[in-house]
Amino acid sequence: MDKQLTSFSNLVDALSKLPSIGKKSALKMAYTLCIDDIALGLNIAESINEAVRSTSKCSICGGLSEGEICHICIDSLRSNGKLCIVSHPKDILLIEGLKEFFGRYCVLESIKDFDFESLIKRINEEKIEEIIFAFSPSLSSDVLITHLQDKLSHLNLKFTRIAQGVPSNVNLDNIDHFSLSKAFMYRVDL
Repeated sequence: MDKQLTSFSNLVDALSKLPSIGKKSALKMAYTLCIDDIALGLNIAESINEAVRSTSKCSICGGLSEGEICHICIDSLRSNGKLCIVSHPKDILLIEGLKEFFGRYCVLESIKDFDFESLIKRINEEKIEEIIFAFSPSLSSDVLITHLQDKLSHLNLKFTRIAQGVPSNVNLDNIDHFSLSKAFMYRVDL
């Protein structure tokens, strides 16, 4: 790109580092933000600045928060005996968007850095009765679930996982072997 357009080029480069944004899309976005809709560009810049300064991880569940403790962990109505374990803070946002789960969460990003003693203490203090595993289906997820069940087996908990298998409106020939196998394994009675 033109050497005289340093800041514009830097914006294109920065945008192209976002997941699923290529160079062409980044160029279109940068042009829109800098030329076509300056107000939008300034609004997005301000929103990013504010979000970066105020967003952190909850000290209890590891989800996103604008304080030390997130709104879910503070909400006493969410204390219903159910704890959903996810592998990333953004998974909480996806599940919350469904408006189907009203319990608490635990983010387990890395098994190496995970504090099992803290989780066990939390399970006891919050009177957790059911652990729901909400991981993407994979062999490594299955191994992780088995490991967690083993570590928590002495607590007399109910262990469940989100359903897996065939998504709606997809032909069987478009389903990967692993998902189709899980669909048969976890089939339900009619």
